[in-house]
Amino acid sequence: MRAIFPFNDSWLYAPQVLASDVADSAFEVVTLPHSNKRFPYHNFDDREYQFISTYRKRFVLPEARQGRRVFVDFDGVMLAATVSINGHAFPEHRGGFTPFSLDITDYLREGENLLSVSVDSRERADIPPFGHTVDYLVFGGIYRDVRLRYVDPVYIERAYATPLDVLSKSLRLRLTAHLVNTQAQEVTVSLAAMFDVDENNSVGDSVDVAIPAHGKAEVSIELDDLSDGGAHPQPALWTLDDPRLYTATFSLDWGDATDAYDRVQVRFGFRHAQFKDDGFYLNGQRLQLRGLNRHQTFPYIGAAAPARLQRRDADIVKYELGCNIVRTSHYPQSPHFLNRCDEIGLLVFEEIPGWQHIGDADWKALSLRDVRAMIERDYNHPAIIMWGVRINESWDDHDFYEQTNALARQLDPTRPTGGVRFFQGSEFLEDVYTLNDFSNDIQEPQVTPHLVTEFNGHMFPTKTWDNEERRVEHARRHARIQARAASSGGVSGAIGWCAFDYNTHEEFGAGDRICYHGVMDIWRLPKFAAFFYESQQDAAQRVVLRVASNWRLGDVSEGLIEPVYVFSNCEEVVAYVGGRKKGTFRPAHDLFPGLPHPPFRLHGLDALLAHPYGDLRVVGLIGGQEVAEQIISAPQPPKQLILRADDDALLADGADMTRVAFLVADAYGNPLPYAVKVVTLTLDGPQGAELIGDNPFPLVGGQAALYLRAGHTSGVAVVRAQADRLPPAEIRVRIG
Repeated sequence: MRAIFPFNDSWLYAPQVLASDVADSAFEVVTLPHSNKRFPYHNFDDREYQFISTYRKRFVLPEARQGRRVFVDFDGVMLAATVSINGHAFPEHRGGFTPFSLDITDYLREGENLLSVSVDSRERADIPPFGHTVDYLVFGGIYRDVRLRYVDPVYIERAYATPLDVLSKSLRLRLTAHLVNTQAQEVTVSLAAMFDVDENNSVGDSVDVAIPAHGKAEVSIELDDLSDGGAHPQPALWTLDDPRLYTATFSLDWGDATDAYDRVQVRFGFRHAQFKDDGFYLNGQRLQLRGLNRHQTFPYIGAAAPARLQRRDADIVKYELGCNIVRTSHYPQSPHFLNRCDEIGLLVFEEIPGWQHIGDADWKALSLRDVRAMIERDYNHPAIIMWGVRINESWDDHDFYEQTNALARQLDPTRPTGGVRFFQGSEFLEDVYTLNDFSNDIQEPQVTPHLVTEFNGHMFPTKTWDNEERRVEHARRHARIQARAASSGGVSGAIGWCAFDYNTHEEFGAGDRICYHGVMDIWRLPKFAAFFYESQQDAAQRVVLRVASNWRLGDVSEGLIEPVYVFSNCEEVVAYVGGRKKGTFRPAHDLFPGLPHPPFRLHGLDALLAHPYGDLRVVGLIGGQEVAEQIISAPQPPKQLILRADDDALLADGADMTRVAFLVADAYGNPLPYAVKVVTLTLDGPQGAELIGDNPFPLVGGQAALYLRAGHTSGVAVVRAQADRLPPAEIRVRIG
């Protein structure tokens, strides 16, 4: 029978090339995911992670083989890996964004085994995305999960669930398994496949198939009677508001077995996604796509984020930012992130690794391999609605992109392809014309279906401590372009650049090597532009009211702070200054047509420089009832040091982390971007727990964060923060 064991614990790491006969004492003990180097959040050189390191793991098989094959499965190693087991070296695996597996069976020993991985994290020109400049960092190390997998000599290599005719009265499901026979003789197997419609109803079938010696076979089972009128309830559709997921189970019997010799489960959803000339349709209903791009990197730890942080990013994009789609720029991202997108109803446009540069024939072959690896890994995710099969912002290459499109359509004929270009008139070989549009507008589509996949970004980088007018204009630009996309015929939607600030190379970004392109900062804390996206959510799900101002007249030109923009999904807002009502306001539909919830423009507030003025209070109304308010204090010294963790409990697995944010704020909790403070954090807790990040922290912008990482010991972690002239703050996180 199949067995899978986590393989992240008790690795040894050395930031250099070490031979197998070097003593373990030359290494440090680490837990995966692991970055080959930790960094400050800015002001470092990417060449600091570009070296070859050595990982080593001594292990005894967790259970007897009993004739089974044993694989080690790597979810991602950046950028190239040479794996050896007990002295046998496998060929180098090139590429850090897709998984690979190695059959180590024939090289295992009784007792202790030694697995070594030489990790080349140099940005090599022979491996996508490199060969020229690249506008993001990839970092290094074994930065995703590793597993040990046992399978019988005949096993299921991968399995797919493909809903068909989803919107018709003849709803069907195709269950496909790819089978492998490692034996020296042909074998006939019985494959059973079924899925649970609900806790009381299952549908399935079985089929016999012959697999040649040392060969493979692909077999499909079609389940036809799934619509109303059948012998069981009709499956529910996967939607953004109710992302219903189902599990398909594949069982393989062969030889004299009385039980399944292999069993694989895949999760999927019934949904129909289609791009038409007039827009995108989900389950037959037109949906305006509104989203942001996401890089997989984090401050301090690079790309080596555990499951909790990966899943949290999906929650931030969906629930905090109110988006319905995310683009995985510019590479396949963590399975944990994609799984969470499935669970919460966040659409995904996923693409292959690359950035403007196309390499030689060998480079292109690796890119084609990435197309295959991406689709084979992620086929079952209902959240994914399109495959990106063009190198981001590259020039046309007819033969190459004919191949990438053909391969994607062969592997998955159910999803369209897209190819992100940065100029109109690019050859259209894909199914959807995906364009990075930096015109500060929406260009009239020349071909359809048409989707804007980037805008703004480097055209208007914005920091949390920039002057208020720039931060407001940053938000206005996102609102204006999303409004233009929503009111322009033939535009399926717009995906802004980007969700979060990110570290970059010296050719890009600010002087500290951060691209300040995000609507949130590098710690996933909001700028004013985040308030716009947040406000586009349905108020029935969450009422939002956000004032895009710090209410300090000396922070704006001429000391005139009008209009004040408010991003809200309320029907009306009422403004008070110093307790006096200044007006009732409606959304600016005339300036931002097509948006579900246009911004509000507050005026007549009578706040004048060199004159006393009071706190700003804005109240949101729905149906004439007060449902939300925000109060911002008139100028006062900072009043609070706020400390908060995203989670109150962590797993004691040596890898789990939560973000610990700290803010210097006014009396009402609003961050003060110009209240520069040095914040010092301390940790009391169980052995192995640690704070990761710059500490003490020279806080600029009013907000920042560190990470609390669990060790392998249970207990309560107490984090305390202090800053000059402010009361200290404390939080507690249980580890166990």
